[in-house]
Amino acid sequence: MKAVVMAGGEGSRLRPLTLGRPKPMVPLVNRPMLEHILLLLKRHGITDVILTVQYMANYIQNQIGDGSDFGMSVTYSVEEHPLGTAGSVRQAEEFLKDTFLVISGDALTDFDLSAVIAFHQKCRAMATLTLYRVANPLEYGVVVTGEGGRIQQFQEKPSWSDVVTDTINTGIYVLEPSIFEYYSRDQVFDFSKDLFPMLLKDEKPLYGYIAEGYWTDVGSLEEYVRASRDVLGGKVQIEWSGELANGIWRESGAKVDGSAQIHGSVYLGRDVRVMGGAVIDGPVVIGDNTVVERRAHLDRSIIWRNCRVGQQAEMRGCLLADECNVRANASIFENAVVADQTTIGRGAIIHPNVKIWPHKEVDAGAELSTSLIWGAAGRRVLFGRFGVSGLINTDFIPEMLAKLGSAYASTLPIGSSITLNRDLAVSSRMLKRAIGSGPPSAGVNMLDLSAVPIAVARFSTATSEALGGIHVGVASEDRTIAHLLFFDRNGMDIDKGTQRKIESTFFREDVRRVHVDDVGEMTYMSNVVERYTEAFLQAVDHEAIEHAGFRLVVEYSMGTTSLILPALLRSLGCRLIDLNANQGLTRAPRSFLEYTAAFEQLSSIVSTVKYNLGAMLDFNGERLYLVDGVGERIPSMHALAAIASLVFQQTPGATVAVTADAPNVFEDLARQHGGKVIRTALDPHGPMTVARQKGVALAGDGNGAIIFPHFFPFFDGMFSLARLLELLSHTHSSFQEVVAALPAWHQAETDVTCPWEKKGRVMRLLGEQYRDRRVRSPDGIKIQLEDDWVLILPDPDEPQFRLVVEAQSDKKARALVDTYVEIVADLQR
Repeated sequence: MKAVVMAGGEGSRLRPLTLGRPKPMVPLVNRPMLEHILLLLKRHGITDVILTVQYMANYIQNQIGDGSDFGMSVTYSVEEHPLGTAGSVRQAEEFLKDTFLVISGDALTDFDLSAVIAFHQKCRAMATLTLYRVANPLEYGVVVTGEGGRIQQFQEKPSWSDVVTDTINTGIYVLEPSIFEYYSRDQVFDFSKDLFPMLLKDEKPLYGYIAEGYWTDVGSLEEYVRASRDVLGGKVQIEWSGELANGIWRESGAKVDGSAQIHGSVYLGRDVRVMGGAVIDGPVVIGDNTVVERRAHLDRSIIWRNCRVGQQAEMRGCLLADECNVRANASIFENAVVADQTTIGRGAIIHPNVKIWPHKEVDAGAELSTSLIWGAAGRRVLFGRFGVSGLINTDFIPEMLAKLGSAYASTLPIGSSITLNRDLAVSSRMLKRAIGSGPPSAGVNMLDLSAVPIAVARFSTATSEALGGIHVGVASEDRTIAHLLFFDRNGMDIDKGTQRKIESTFFREDVRRVHVDDVGEMTYMSNVVERYTEAFLQAVDHEAIEHAGFRLVVEYSMGTTSLILPALLRSLGCRLIDLNANQGLTRAPRSFLEYTAAFEQLSSIVSTVKYNLGAMLDFNGERLYLVDGVGERIPSMHALAAIASLVFQQTPGATVAVTADAPNVFEDLARQHGGKVIRTALDPHGPMTVARQKGVALAGDGNGAIIFPHFFPFFDGMFSLARLLELLSHTHSSFQEVVAALPAWHQAETDVTCPWEKKGRVMRLLGEQYRDRRVRSPDGIKIQLEDDWVLILPDPDEPQFRLVVEAQSDKKARALVDTYVEIVADLQR
């Protein structure tokens, strides 16, 4: 027997899920609804199927093909325009010469179709309708049957006062080809409204079979969610491909961290990853290749394929379609539906019942209480505080990176060259190859540095013919995020104007495509480390350091610095204990907990062996963190102040650049030695820009990033360590002595959330309110309060303000922070 599966539905009531696919292809737990129907037919021996398609017909044809993947034979009958249920079947008349079955491709059922067919044949019916008893028949066509199942009456969506039975028409029919005598081809005609009433009037053998089992018309979002939960609850029998254990259906490749908690009925698709500390309270569906990050909480939710749920995100009773990205700390609540390729920003809140159409971007910290249907997909901005940042394999996918590489190269002359570098993370290798495929298509040559510290990449760019460079690195603070740094010809971060050019080219898709004769080449730059090493050693007092005979414990964080720095320090006469030196292996940066444990180990070893100093470099080699000779970890701002003190002592009248949030101790030190302090913006570009000014001897951000401009004006943890040793050798002092001699200061800080749309208003009101006490600052608004100050900084990447306070005591600093938290919060109202 053949079956006709009606799959032409648009599914308007399932929007926004059906905006990118026809209704029968909406996935239900582990496969599209249409596939569930095909497998049901196969289970009852029906393998010859005609699919009637109309809306997005190509989508279904491409996905289902000829049916061979299911062990079936599938042919298609395509409607040019809707013809009704009976009209669409009449289109396939040439294939239907014997008794055939008609079934909807967008319902969910496990009916015994063999029993329906047997009943039809026993009754010698012209048409047999499969009926089902429901609690609420008002939304369906009600069918009244008499003795032996003969149909006596139809009621189309009756009111309660008219209802005479709870038996409804499910849209599953067994029919004889003689029905085609009642209407013509290309006629708009419906089974329940037109054909069956005609057969009843003509007293043709029209029967109803009341089926047992499960059936639901997945016609609305509510019914879709209910059907998914019914599948997980075992109320309907479907074909599973995974394994069931402890209430969890798990497909191949799905991995759950041992510290994750899973309760209730849960489906995990192929290659799903559930990270440590995540909590999943079923019923929950998680589609193929989806990642649930650490400490995320999913409760009664449905997630489709290729999604990412960020750290500590919360999802309760909601639905995500394909390729959605929920950033860390975001919350999505009851009955919210997020359609394909949508990003929910960090800390955003999606209120109950909100519907978000495809390809949208909800800003970080936004609070959405109404549906988001029209409008742009997101902000037209690529560059942030750390270059271009994004989630690996979510924001940063190969095709996006190739386009970005082409956009950057399109701002440069044809035939020019740029450098290309990465860190040692496996994911960085993939990202580097992806972005590196773009510039040659725009006629720009690639000078591959392989994998060297960022400072070496900047040095190589500045000392070569390259007009710029790209560094691909994983964020030290979060291994799921990558940063792409773009250099100018001097190895510095590109300026705002160049950033805007790249963004404009990228978003307009106005990338240059050169003639095949002008395609750029990829070559490896030779002697990169050797040239850096030679310049490095020329820039420090080799004899002074060697004479001091420093004993150091150095923690390399498994980064690229371990391929260069040990040999450099030993050539300077240092005695070393090397920790976590990478031996050419690839790995990701440490987590926060791993960094903390490594610091504790570093402190313990220094105090045990009584060496002069302990040093830790971050994964990318830009930041330097210090432990003194007794094993005490020195806060980064104190370390920078100590180094500034050494610089002022060695070079009276020197200029030191520090960020706007640094304490006044730097001005105190400058006054003691006749020096000068310049305040810079907090983003990395700020200290590097000021470091290029004449007379600047030191620049830093108080978070481990230090510049000694007489070498090169960019952050370099390796050179910073060597220069610190030189300064200590010249002053004949220990680092703990220098730190102990610093004047005391008292600072406190915190963050205050603020929606993006209110940031400008808050800044304006602060400027007006504190006009008389506001002092010059390169970042934010700085308010002077006699001997104390408050700095209010709008975060460039997050919906929040950062508050930094310096006062005469820790108690007063904390009190000032609390006061200004309330002030900023009040100004948002």
